[in-house]
Amino acid sequence: MSAVLQTKDVSVTFGGVRALVDVDLDVGEGELVGLIGPNGAGKTTFVDAVTGFVRYSGGVELDGRELGGLPPHMRAVRGLARTWQSTELFDDLTVRENLAVASRRPSLWQIAKEMFEPAEVGTDAIERALELVELGWAQDLMPGDLSQGQRKLVGVARAIVMEPRLLCLDEPAAGLDTGESEELGRRLRTLANGGSSMLLIDHDMGFVLSVCDRIFVLEFGKIIAAGRPDVVRKDPRVVEAYLGSAAGELASPSEAGS
Repeated sequence: MSAVLQTKDVSVTFGGVRALVDVDLDVGEGELVGLIGPNGAGKTTFVDAVTGFVRYSGGVELDGRELGGLPPHMRAVRGLARTWQSTELFDDLTVRENLAVASRRPSLWQIAKEMFEPAEVGTDAIERALELVELGWAQDLMPGDLSQGQRKLVGVARAIVMEPRLLCLDEPAAGLDTGESEELGRRLRTLANGGSSMLLIDHDMGFVLSVCDRIFVLEFGKIIAAGRPDVVRKDPRVVEAYLGSAAGELASPSEAGS
């Protein structure tokens, strides 16, 4: 399996604090990879580094091309898209219009031209993205008309409409109830089975372990375990990192019921 994303020795320092230490991580073609860890482990910092929002040392490659010092918008052009922990939608625009904003990448000449001749935004990519998250029926609604779970899916669709090589999802299930989380998981699994490559971060360990192909575990900025979910959940280092209320979430359904 070819690597869509490959990081090597990625480190981030804030003042004297090392938030990430030599993180090696990869996401393959059509693979859904999870990144988990206790609060403060460095999960969001890693996504911020990969997408260019914080300075880092080490290497980040997308499809074998080093991204170097590229700013976030250039990484997006190369094929990196992300969602944010807080789904910020334009509440005065319809769902379709929210996606249209993300789908357009005009040149400076086009921007100047559209000051006088507004452009029509194509609908094909928007319709495909909404169909993937089964929200085609909501395209003419306002974000305020949707549930929190549906708003999260609009955020995912807004990233999908960019047709990225890699989609980084930062806490997409935050604030969702159990049913909404399960539904989101099914949607993400469908996307991965359709060939989309994704990196998933979420505080809901059961959610991540249930939908991902592979898992990386961060603790204090370092990778302490990596592998298939059934292997990672039994790793002593992972169990120790999650001792307390979250430890039970690492057990498989059969183990939890025994």
